[in-house]
Amino acid sequence: MNAQRIAAGGTALAFALALYLPMGAAAASLSCDLSGYKAADGLEARLTQDAVTVTWQGADAATLRAQFGISNRQPVVRSLEVRGKGGNWATLASNVSPELTVATGKRRMSTQQLLPLRKLGIEATAATPEFIEREKWNVFWDAPLEVPGVAKINLDTPRKPEEVRRDTSAFDSRSCEVRTNGGRLEISFPGLTLGIFSGRLQFTVYRGTNLLRMEAIAKTEQDSVAYKYNAGLKGFSVASAPRVVWQDVARSWQKTEFGGSPNEDPVALRARNRLAIVEARGGSIAVFPPSHKFFFAREIETNLGYVWYRKDTADTFSVGVRQAEREEMYPPYGFADELWKRKVDHSRGFALGNFALYNAPRGTWQRMAAYFYLSPHDSLGTQQAVLAFTHNDRFKAVPGHQVAVSHFHTHFHEQVLDAGSIDFQPPWIPAFRGIGINIAMMSDFHDDGHHDDPGPLRFKEQKAYFDASRRHSDRDFLLMPGEEPAQYFGGHYTTVFPRPVYWSKVRAADKPFVEDVPGYGRVYRTANAEEEFEMLEREGGYIWQTHPRTKGSTLYPDLVRDKPHFLSDRFVGASFQNLPADMSHARICEVRCFGTLDDMNNWAGPKYMLAEGDTYAKFPDDDVYSGILVNYLKLERLPAFDDDWSPILKAIRAGDFFVTTGEVLIPSHSIQGSGSKQEIVAQVEWTFPLEFVEVVWGDGKTTDRQIISATDKAPFGSYQFRIPFDATGKKWVRFAAWDSAGNGAFTQPVHFK
Repeated sequence: MNAQRIAAGGTALAFALALYLPMGAAAASLSCDLSGYKAADGLEARLTQDAVTVTWQGADAATLRAQFGISNRQPVVRSLEVRGKGGNWATLASNVSPELTVATGKRRMSTQQLLPLRKLGIEATAATPEFIEREKWNVFWDAPLEVPGVAKINLDTPRKPEEVRRDTSAFDSRSCEVRTNGGRLEISFPGLTLGIFSGRLQFTVYRGTNLLRMEAIAKTEQDSVAYKYNAGLKGFSVASAPRVVWQDVARSWQKTEFGGSPNEDPVALRARNRLAIVEARGGSIAVFPPSHKFFFAREIETNLGYVWYRKDTADTFSVGVRQAEREEMYPPYGFADELWKRKVDHSRGFALGNFALYNAPRGTWQRMAAYFYLSPHDSLGTQQAVLAFTHNDRFKAVPGHQVAVSHFHTHFHEQVLDAGSIDFQPPWIPAFRGIGINIAMMSDFHDDGHHDDPGPLRFKEQKAYFDASRRHSDRDFLLMPGEEPAQYFGGHYTTVFPRPVYWSKVRAADKPFVEDVPGYGRVYRTANAEEEFEMLEREGGYIWQTHPRTKGSTLYPDLVRDKPHFLSDRFVGASFQNLPADMSHARICEVRCFGTLDDMNNWAGPKYMLAEGDTYAKFPDDDVYSGILVNYLKLERLPAFDDDWSPILKAIRAGDFFVTTGEVLIPSHSIQGSGSKQEIVAQVEWTFPLEFVEVVWGDGKTTDRQIISATDKAPFGSYQFRIPFDATGKKWVRFAAWDSAGNGAFTQPVHFK
């Protein structure tokens, strides 16, 4: 055995490798470092002459086997095999190789982010190069691949064609490494070049599931990079895997049998659940992207085709995951010509100006992942196994909780008035109900209706809004009409009440602050922050900052941290959304959202963070699940529309809820003990293999955390974490859990008295 050629690691490494080389083997042609590998039941790696073979225990007593090697300095998957319970080994793929592509452009700040500065009259002094450099990474309105772009949406435009690059992966791999990480094995190959990115390719297998994760882990040294990626495997044999199947957005099964001519480009599949399946002899292979982290914030959830196939030759094909390069128009609507034309312009504006992609700040290690699921079953059985990871793309019911979403601009009153009937059911209602939503806190009157009317028109539209919300609510679904006023408190914020409230954001000098108006009852007209706050106090309403530190809330809530409305109980906190998207972060919205949450609690009393959508038109064939995060409110019974909604608002104000992507749940959590001898107790449930849990705390000035690795936990698990915690000198504490696909859940901060 030529241990020096295998790796330069000394006698300990040579001994480790000898354990996995067959007796009498010739010098291995594959150099692979196994020093970080530790044998374990159900998780084994074996080095043979030209390959590393990984065998692991999957779901339902299945056993999986993958063989990796290098050919012409290119990593290859020599075989993917599966053996069902009591069955024989079946080869699902042979000699397939990774293929990744990226499209990169220049990140720019939006003019929308400067609007709060402009309103305050500080744009000239505050919008320094340093400020722009920092804030551009929080941009929403950006479309880096759209050349030349829409005028006045971003700074430093028009875009130039030479800013955009499209590149395919290239390899100069001469070795590999196998490492044990809890209940998983990571097999990595250095020598990856992906346009302006460079790094390594990594495969990960997880004990207890049939998942195989493939990802580029790479960084760029260029500035201001925004990007999107496609990833897949090429070289599948048509003879042994004769078709690719998927469900279309109407839930009909579709297939391609590869009988046509080769493709020049990947064929995007608008597949239900973001899932395509390769049918092979003896089983099948599913391909799909990470269920939430893969999706950056957009105005709509149109399914742009997130999986692809490509027939490469008469005998071979490729499959993988993809992001589109641009947004598409949502279907305009409107019986009236005026509304139809306005929606055409609205939809066109989204398509041209909003498709921000991922951030890639210089030197950050981006993780560009695709998942494969190896199955001994046919396509239907494989689909069911994969959909278990997302509870069939539905937010799972948790006893004692209601699933709530907030901040959606569906223009509900506009739709029913245009239709001439409050019984008109817009398509976004079944889209919400189909994914398990119980409470939808809406935000009409944003860029629709007469939102700045002093009363006559606005009150009429509010009545349609309230009546339609009442009509379409039922025992399991409550529409709470709310608003994002963006008026007197600074930045944008959501306003909700425990009942329908008529109010105008403007007040003429001859009109009272509050009066009774026939047909509406009590109405409010506000002229300043003091009157708006008094209305909240009288009616039991609450507000929270929407999209803090970005969009129209740039510099908020920071600028109002000392204001009476922020310091009051009426100001709940801020909202949470996957904006910006950065594949180098372990958490969704790691810096902007959690930075805001933790800062608020260091500044003041209890402040919380609610998941928001901030999207517009949606349809049942959209991919709504992947673009939405939700709040699980601790609430036994859902109030009816004509009930008092105070129990909902009290649960929010008390922090009795957790936020989640859906795959990770925290059905219960508490703090037990006192002083230096406390415990954070949290029951956590998950589907994808868990990554870590964490306890985060603040002392009124700084924030710190304890991270506990959970890579040893099996997928589809449930566990009660009990984490010792010393509360001495601490002001508040919160808990969070994150899985290996980037999904997660977090509780709200608890303050110590």
